[in-house]
Amino acid sequence: MTKILKNIKGDRTIWAIVALLAIFSFLPVYSASTNLVYVVENGTTSGHLLKHAMLLILGFVIIYATHKIPYRYFSGLSVLLIPVVVVLLVYTLMQGKTISGVNASRWIRIPFVGIGFQTSTLAGVIIMMYVARYLAKHKDKAITFKKSLLQLWLPVGLVLILILPANFSTTAIIFATVVMLTFLGGYPIKYLASIIGIGVIVFALFLLTAKAFPDTFKGSRINTWVSRIENFAQPNEEANYQADKAKIAIASGEIQGKGPGKSVQKNFLPQSSSDFIFAIIAEEFGLIGAFSLLILYLGLLFRMVIVANKTETIFGTLLVLGVGIPIIFQAFINMAVAVGLFPVTGQPLPLISAGGTSIWMTCFAVGIVLSVSANREMEMNKKNEDDNPLKILHEAIG
Repeated sequence: MTKILKNIKGDRTIWAIVALLAIFSFLPVYSASTNLVYVVENGTTSGHLLKHAMLLILGFVIIYATHKIPYRYFSGLSVLLIPVVVVLLVYTLMQGKTISGVNASRWIRIPFVGIGFQTSTLAGVIIMMYVARYLAKHKDKAITFKKSLLQLWLPVGLVLILILPANFSTTAIIFATVVMLTFLGGYPIKYLASIIGIGVIVFALFLLTAKAFPDTFKGSRINTWVSRIENFAQPNEEANYQADKAKIAIASGEIQGKGPGKSVQKNFLPQSSSDFIFAIIAEEFGLIGAFSLLILYLGLLFRMVIVANKTETIFGTLLVLGVGIPIIFQAFINMAVAVGLFPVTGQPLPLISAGGTSIWMTCFAVGIVLSVSANREMEMNKKNEDDNPLKILHEAIG
């Protein structure tokens, strides 16, 4: 164990926060799994807990392996992985199948393992790496709109268009983060305004096309989006069943909560172990538990901003913000849905919700952040060694 700890580099506070979130996740996931066993009619609560443990263990392996990779390698890796991501997204979109009557057009099945993989989450991380690379390479160059359309926005737009039919919320998070990243990276505001306008027009055309020709996008969940937004704007008791149960769970938790495993609403919330797990946490651990969880995510954001600020390269700074900010966006959106501030989106709570893809891709992103942080530590240690008076004296004598 001591040897492993010595090999762990990067921001220790980020390591600690991620570990705390992962360890805490066992309590609500185990509690909510009682409902999962009933709904799926397969396995046991201990079986679902063991699966969650294995996913987290593999997630930390991903963090460890990723943070050992020098972060500059992610620049070239993003270019190589963009075509792979496009192929995976096309395959995911084309299959357009259902699993147990539920739209599964966002997932592909990993052969021999039997685990579903949501390709859009991988695409989100890769596209952030690519955008950070482009902005870093053009930091001292005059950016023209025509060239940036081909080199930057064509790959970004293609990925977003392929994600959009089946997953609007993920598309929105990626697009918002890309806009933020390009703004911070010095992309001309006048061009950025045009890109936002084009994005709005493309989305509007997609909505109109999907409505006019429903068979055109077989994997589209357009009707689901529209109904969720309409139900949010004009509450309907039957249609807002999940949202209402989540509010009841949060309200019944009060200040201190009912205690671990004592949630009542987990028996009525279909997505109690994933999309609405924050409501179960608030019911069982009360306002204290919910607020503590919020503090942890804010702490994670704070540490990532510090890592980005201390990084000496523009690529490192943009890379940390690009892969790190979506984790916080996702967490806040999940919480906002549970308390009724947002329409239902299907976004899990990072490192807490059950589900392999979310855990693995969050861990991959955290590993990239730690890689940047570890590189900064290495540079500082090298600088301190170079400035060591004894070393300077030894070199002068020798």
